[in-house]
Parts: sequence; structure tokens; C-alpha cells
Amino acid sequence: MLGIHHYWLFIATAVILVITPGQDTFFILGRSLSGGRSAGIAAALGITAGSVVHTFAAALGLSALLATSPYAFMTVKLAGAGYLIYIGIRALAVRGNGLPAADAPAGDDGRWPAFRQGILTNLLNPKVALFFLALMPQFIDTNSTYKVGAFLALGLSFVTLGVVWCLVLAIAAAKLRGAFLRRPSMANVLNKIAGAMFIALGLRLATVRQ
Repeated sequence: MLGIHHYWLFIATAVILVITPGQDTFFILGRSLSGGRSAGIAAALGITAGSVVHTFAAALGLSALLATSPYAFMTVKLAGAGYLIYIGIRALAVRGNGLPAADAPAGDDGRWPAFRQGILTNLLNPKVALFFLALMPQFIDTNSTYKVGAFLALGLSFVTLGVVWCLVLAIAAAKLRGAFLRRPSMANVLNKIAGAMFIALGLRLATVRQ
């Protein structure tokens, strides 16, 4: 269908890739540890939304720009690294149970900032775009006249698996946070751990090569 072949092999490959720890995994863990279950789930959904955008970009050929232009790759990479480091520094500076969210309206529990941060960290990681370009064409017939549809079908299948795993991570990390927070002094420690994780992710992204 749509020129897709070996679909179940793609699904098996996707499962392995989804559960392999990466930048998105550690971002969700950091948000769950610092902000709780609602923030972790919001971050997971934000990352999922970013992956949907990457899927459409790959299907329409826009992601190929990152593969062919070192300047575009460098710009997106540094923007993503800078954003992660910025989040990390804010986390290290705050005292209390959650990451700072100065731009959140009164009564906001951090879900919207976490969702927005999830989208941006995913979109500003050029390796995600290149991953979609490298993986999906292997399962699409080169002679297919429905390549866009095939890209979308495979991409959305991958995203579906990803969101399930991300939600599991968010909920599990939130439960771990709850155990830590039975001791009030651990709230600030969790913020520091999350901040250090975000800074490390930013530095790692900054050193990635095309």
C-alpha cells in the first residue's frame, strides 16, 4: 500500500529506536522530575507535536535542506543547543518544586511551558529531521507514485509508538519524583538534576556533526 514494503520490519525498527534513550527521553525525564506528571505529559505531547511537524517536513522534502546545507544545519543545531542550555540555567536558578515559568499566566501549573519547550527542543534538533530522511525512504518503493502518502503513513506510525513510550516515561518519572518529594529538601535537588540534564543535552547537541 502506497509503495510501502516490509512495514512490520519498520515497526520493529521503530520500537527499538523509540525505547533507545536520546535527547527527547532525557528532556521528558527532566520535566517530569522537576514539574511533576502534568508537566512531563505536556512535554511528551510537545515532543510528539514536533515529530509530526518533522514528518510533514520530510514528506514535503523540506528536511532535505538540513541534509544539504551545512549553514542551515548549524543554525538549527545552535538554536536548539542554546534553548536547552537556557532552560537548564533557569532550572538551576529556581528554588522549589518546579521549573520557573515566568511567562506562564496565573494559575498555570507548568503544562503550557512544558508543551512549548517540548515542541521547540524537538524542532530545533536537526538530527531528528535527518533521522526521518534516513529511515523512512528505506521502506518506500522508489517507483511509488505515492511517496508523500507513504512518508506520512510511516512517520505517523513512528509518532504513535513514540507518544505511547513518552507518556510511559513521563508517568514513571513523576512517580519517582513523588517518592523523592516525601522529603521536602529533595524538591530543590530535583530542580538541580533537571537543570544539569538540560545543560548537558544542550552541550551534546552543540557538538553534533552533520
